[in-house]
Amino acid sequence: MRAKEFITEDNLGRTGSITQDVALALPGAFKIPKLQNNDPYWQYRFGVAIAGAKGAAQRKKDGVPDYSKESIFGEDEIVVSYDPNVETWIDDALKTMGMSPKDCVRIATQDSEEMPDVEKVSPVKGFAGYKRK
Repeated sequence: MRAKEFITEDNLGRTGSITQDVALALPGAFKIPKLQNNDPYWQYRFGVAIAGAKGAAQRKKDGVPDYSKESIFGEDEIVVSYDPNVETWIDDALKTMGMSPKDCVRIATQDSEEMPDVEKVSPVKGFAGYKRK
């Protein structure tokens, strides 16, 4: 069955609702006009929100921060590279796209570093056949 067979539209092409005969077969169907389905990012975020909705009251009780409708990066492009030349390439690509290098914001250092909670000293003591460095 195609969507056009069960979604009604007026003569101007505006979507109305589902046909009555199909409504019986789709219990619990909802339309959310403010959540457009042409953007996979928002569909994903809404899906995560639905998945966590049932436990929201308990999380609030436990002091867990509220769910943010938008991630820290939102739909922003993220580029990660270990190559120190990537900044030049990004600048060139931005210019090609009609943007400015100022449209890019560095959010991390260039060097790859261990997280602060990573043990950097081995707990294993040296022994015959294994020299500690």
